[in-house]
Amino acid sequence: MPPPPHPDECEDCPPGDPGRVRLRRCTTCGHVGCCDSSRGRHAYAHYASAGHPVAVSLAPDESWAWCYEDETFLVAGAS
Repeated sequence: MPPPPHPDECEDCPPGDPGRVRLRRCTTCGHVGCCDSSRGRHAYAHYASAGHPVAVSLAPDESWAWCYEDETFLVAGAS
């Protein structure tokens, strides 16, 4: 999947919105939305509307994904 066009912005928040905390990228289509700690919770809203269950964190200090359907962290190399 190619990198998002604006990896530092939620696709659904107004530009410069101070309510954004962290970003999540849909592994199905690449949609970038803000996390559940953000005011808009757009990554979850994308899951709810599109049915795409897995989003990976775009934060440089986080190396995991989240499955909304199973409410489970997905960590590379974990068993």
